Amino acid sequence: MAAFDTTRTSYGVASAANRTVAFVADLAISVVAWNDARITRKALSGLTNRELADIGLERGDIDSVARSNLIR
Repeated sequence: MAAFDTTRTSYGVASAANRTVAFVADLAISVVAWNDARITRKALSGLTNRELADIGLERGDIDSVARSNLIR
């Protein structure tokens, strides 16, 4: 009686597919992070200096807050 092992993948094929999926996932994460920063920057830029001061920010802080990971 012959046995056929189906648990092994072709060498190189699975790792290439995994790298491709990981690349696409990383690209999607980067696009989402860029869009979140864009929306945050736009919302904060629409506030007056007084409104920014009320939340403890200055106009120069907008870019650093938009790039921060604390809001995501």
